[in-house]
Amino acid sequence: MAAVPAEPLPDTVDVVKTGDPSQDVTGIVTTFLATTQVIEQAALLGANLIIAHEPVFYNHLDQTDWLRRDMVYTAKRRLLDEHHIVIWRFHEYWHMRQPDGILTGVLQQLGWQTYQDPEKPCLCNIPPVTLRNLALIFKEKFYAAQIRLIGNPDMVCWHVALLPGHAGGVSQIEMLGQPGVDVLMCGEVAEWETTEYARDAVHMGLAKALIVVGHANSEEAGMLYLADWLKPLLPGIPISHIPANDPFSWL
Repeated sequence: MAAVPAEPLPDTVDVVKTGDPSQDVTGIVTTFLATTQVIEQAALLGANLIIAHEPVFYNHLDQTDWLRRDMVYTAKRRLLDEHHIVIWRFHEYWHMRQPDGILTGVLQQLGWQTYQDPEKPCLCNIPPVTLRNLALIFKEKFYAAQIRLIGNPDMVCWHVALLPGHAGGVSQIEMLGQPGVDVLMCGEVAEWETTEYARDAVHMGLAKALIVVGHANSEEAGMLYLADWLKPLLPGIPISHIPANDPFSWL
């Protein structure tokens, strides 16, 4: 937290979610989301601290009263207790870091650091490429099983806005609507919001496009970068990254 640094938030989700934070750390795993599979893999590594970007128990605040009799929740909690694993969420402060920790990892994954606009960090001015080929770049770099897009696949793209995760419809639409933006890449959308704005824009003949790569796919690189960022801060502690991976399969 001291190395971010950022002004303390009066009410943050970046708190310990499970386990005893006073225990000695045997190893750290970073991940987009602490799935049951990630927890099992962390235990095999001997790591007892998982730093996750998203909630553990299926809602933003990790409220669990409504899950007390749920068999999935109780099994996941039992697994964590058996291996004495602490989960700490690192979401708001990692985004507040300058530059944004998730965006930094995404740029590294794409190899686009030199394309970043110094005035608008989310905007990249890339060599010209068709929308079809740009989507394939995202598919390869983010290990996505599929890519969803709206726009003319043959449209030539120069100016790409990156909003990994789910910034919300207003932020996404305001970004895509800027005159200097050809394409918005995001993790996920509410389909009645940004999706429909992009569809209307394309129907009107505007050179606009939307690429949706999946929430986990779009932010995992930022948590991979977190593992590298932590290593010099915590010498001697084993630090690994375990990807949560795309939760969907496609027919």
